[in-house]
Amino acid sequence: MFENAADNLRERDAFHDLLPALARGLDVRDIFRQLSTVAARIVPHDEATLLVQKSDGHFEMFASTGTPREVTCVGGREQTLNTREPQLLDSIPEPDRGLLSGLTVPVRTNDQFFGVLAMFSQRPQAYSARDLADAERLAAYLALAISHQRLADVVRDAALDRERAASIETSVELLRTIAGVLDVRSVFPRISAITSKILPHDALMMVFHDGNGKIVHEAATEGVPSLTPHAAHGPQPDHFIIDDLATDDLPVVIVGESPRAKLLAAGFRSVLAINTRARDQLMGVGFMSKRARAFSEADIPVARRIADHIALAISHEQLAEAARQVAEAQARSERLEARVQKLSDELDAKTHARVVGESAPWKDVLKKATQVATTETTVLLTGESGTGKEVVARFIHRASGRKNGPFVAINCAALPEQLLESELFGYERGAFTSAQQAKPGQLELAAGGVLFLDEVSEMSLAAQAKFLRVLQEREFQRLGGTRVIKANIRVIAATNRDLRKAVDRGDFREDLFYRLLVFDIRIPPLRERPSDILPLSETFLNEIGKSFGRPPAGLTKDAREALLGHEWPGNVRELRNALERAAILAEGGLIHTHHLALQSRSTATGQQTTTTTNLLTFERETIERVLRDTLWNKSKAAKRLGLSRTQLYVRMRKYGLEGAPPVQN
Repeated sequence: MFENAADNLRERDAFHDLLPALARGLDVRDIFRQLSTVAARIVPHDEATLLVQKSDGHFEMFASTGTPREVTCVGGREQTLNTREPQLLDSIPEPDRGLLSGLTVPVRTNDQFFGVLAMFSQRPQAYSARDLADAERLAAYLALAISHQRLADVVRDAALDRERAASIETSVELLRTIAGVLDVRSVFPRISAITSKILPHDALMMVFHDGNGKIVHEAATEGVPSLTPHAAHGPQPDHFIIDDLATDDLPVVIVGESPRAKLLAAGFRSVLAINTRARDQLMGVGFMSKRARAFSEADIPVARRIADHIALAISHEQLAEAARQVAEAQARSERLEARVQKLSDELDAKTHARVVGESAPWKDVLKKATQVATTETTVLLTGESGTGKEVVARFIHRASGRKNGPFVAINCAALPEQLLESELFGYERGAFTSAQQAKPGQLELAAGGVLFLDEVSEMSLAAQAKFLRVLQEREFQRLGGTRVIKANIRVIAATNRDLRKAVDRGDFREDLFYRLLVFDIRIPPLRERPSDILPLSETFLNEIGKSFGRPPAGLTKDAREALLGHEWPGNVRELRNALERAAILAEGGLIHTHHLALQSRSTATGQQTTTTTNLLTFERETIERVLRDTLWNKSKAAKRLGLSRTQLYVRMRKYGLEGAPPVQN
């Protein structure tokens, strides 16, 4: 009886000593160390084990090999518990270190479960029901201590979060460092030094990713190895923590050399990474330490605030750069428009009239022409007949460094194959029967200037082969000659046909096609630029009036509407011809709709065709009459009609007048 009383007294004293010991515990390791020291007086054991459940559901094991030996913490080990009820272990299935029996009790308070306390002995069947009850009391004390410790941790973490948040929000030094900086990389070491006060780290790194995850830009403090080039595939985590690079891999799939190996080689052990965005670009900020387990989840809010400050500075930097680029582009556009206007003003009256226009498609043509004019690049002008391809070619010539050189135009459709080659390359005396003396070709006449090849699609395959050499070698020979002549020319070609289809048909050489298609400009038809019809009409009437004894007084409202409503299959050339005819018929008065002989878009197709046919018939009859009046002298006829010889040849061919015999008076 007295022995039981003495035992009860010793247990009571032991539990009394346990309370202040547990109250002083700072973490689970300290709490368990205190319990292991005192518990041996209550439930003798050779080894004690505590399995504590973490927030993620896994268990962390603490082990003690007696009293008062050191407690060992084994981190990261997962344990599967089959029961949460007290148990006596009369035997151990797999004895280790001589342990033959034991007991286990759950550690919990109220409904909260913390883990399991186990005690082991090297004696068989060492524990009784009383020992199990004492162990349950120990577990209750232990649960209370752990509960208080975790509550203290929550309070401490909340206070720390408030302190860190307040520090980053009120860090005027950090804001001053990154505010107004054009390149954050230049102050990156300073950013690291400032933020290290609230989130200790040994190095700081920032990377940008393109849409495929590849690093395209990075900045880091001294000692951080370069991670380019590599690419991360798959979704990027919002954040991640690497406790130890020696054992833990990165949570993203990396292609190329392992960044983990490079960071380890540089002496880094742990990483905290935050992914955020600077405008629309993915940005990562990494905090690195040379200590293992230097970061925890509690550091994430502070790290994110720092990353957001950096991202904001980067966004301001990118916006400033974007604004600068926009300003530069606007300045270039204004300079280009000013140059277009200046060049237009410098052209002669006839050409100037044809570059008139304020529509967006026409302005785009002139801008492209101005851009390419300052180079020596070959230009291909495409568009329907009558759109003004020669006008644009002259515009390019006038805007180029060859403006003081000649502008030589040759229409490939107006000349037969043999005549075209002799006109283009020239010939030596005796090259053919009628070659009584040598004659330079258009290539020589265009030296130092521009050669304009109109309707280049009509050039024969033989002439194409010879001209290809001119473009490739910049040299040629006259027909019948052996002397090589240098071709100091710039070529501008034009066509109203689809050259690609001509290549497919075998009518045009593919190699010449690509030689010409270095810089192509499409000239829009007049129906695609209706806002230019009236300005062009006004300019044409001013031109026409200068050569008339009685210039027209202008256009009536109905006439203007008719001009705007017409389809203009003949484009600008048709517009000028229609106005010239109307000016004759108006005899100095206002031009009315019936003077134009045009129909609006709403008029039936048959009527439009009739009107067009009447105009074509009128033009043919006029040309034929003038040819007869001049005894089929092409030069005199062209001069009287106000056409170039080339233009006259084209019209004669168009109306079947090439073979008409001369008429003798």
